[in-house]
Amino acid sequence: MNNSDLAEKLAAETGVTKADAKKAVDAVFAAIAEAAAAGDEISLNGFGKFKVKDSPAREGRNPSSGETIQIAASKKLTFAPAKAIKDKLNG
Repeated sequence: MNNSDLAEKLAAETGVTKADAKKAVDAVFAAIAEAAAAGDEISLNGFGKFKVKDSPAREGRNPSSGETIQIAASKKLTFAPAKAIKDKLNG
């Protein structure tokens, strides 16, 4: 499922136009991205939590040459599903 599919499903279930549903979907994801960029935790009851985690700098190896390289520190967005979602996935 992609953003357009999600917007179509939202439009069908709520009775709004597809254009309005697409705007709503885009606004939700923009708000999540904005909060994540600020380092906030996003908690959606019954769905899960998005958290920003720091990945420290480390040494790695170039697989083709075997030489040691430095991998820069970065941030990543992780998702932990809520119990309700885990239960739905696992029957």
